[in-house]
Amino acid sequence: MKWVTREKVKVDRVACPWLIKKFIDPTAEFLFVPADKVAETADKTGAIPYDVPNVELGHKEGKCSFEAFITKYKLEDSALLLLSKIVHGADVQQDLYKMPEAAGLKAIAQGFSYLGMSDHDILKHEFIVYDALYAYCKQKSLKT
Repeated sequence: MKWVTREKVKVDRVACPWLIKKFIDPTAEFLFVPADKVAETADKTGAIPYDVPNVELGHKEGKCSFEAFITKYKLEDSALLLLSKIVHGADVQQDLYKMPEAAGLKAIAQGFSYLGMSDHDILKHEFIVYDALYAYCKQKSLKT
């Protein structure tokens, strides 16, 4: 399946592809286009749009796109639910959960954007960050 979103990925637009590849669609293909071309690209390619206004898998009711995926695909893994709170805090201005890890994730995402990599290269390099953060969340959720 193809998925499409805005170019110049940061927190949510890296977290969502990680989530898709790991838990929803292991053979996913990601398209990154200018914001004003997402709907057109979705129509032309059949790609599912995410993390853009007015789509099912976007920000709604103060929640980020990662949280929309968690809800839509009924992902109930306690580590993913914890991770979604961290992603939310790193991505959304109005932080609902106040997770201290969110500031670090936001800094990492910002740092990757400064490296001048393509969106696909950022995914390739940053997925390991999400793997590690997910492992951290698994351990943390075992203790609660």
